[in-house]
Amino acid sequence: MSLIRRSNANTFPSVFEEFFRPDWFGGMNDMNNRVPAVNIKEKDNGFELELAAPGVKKEDFNIEVDQNVLTISTEQRNEKEETGDDGNYSRREFSYTSFQRSFTLPDTVNSDKIDASYEDGVLKLSIPKKEEALPKPKRMIDIK
Repeated sequence: MSLIRRSNANTFPSVFEEFFRPDWFGGMNDMNNRVPAVNIKEKDNGFELELAAPGVKKEDFNIEVDQNVLTISTEQRNEKEETGDDGNYSRREFSYTSFQRSFTLPDTVNSDKIDASYEDGVLKLSIPKKEEALPKPKRMIDIK
């Protein structure tokens, strides 16, 4: 006797789940992990990256660039403690939260001039493009 439950309504879920996993889009391994969502916009002069991380202090972020890989990480530790009248613990809770996101930077960006700011729970990074990667203005060519 088999104890495997099967549903005929979902004949292709594993194919679609594997293909559309967030791992294809910038380093999320599993939807069940508490990894902040990221928005990336390309503009003429660079990229803007927004990472939603409410409740995180800006001091808790670590942002580094190593060999064209931008890594954003944080680790938070919270401890709650309740003591009884005799000074012994009646309850003590530890909470550790961490995440890491990594992005491969294109060769067209100037990684030395990346700026970051944190406001209202959103970490914003401005990633400028190199001068040679910026769009050139239109010019007219004379016919001789």
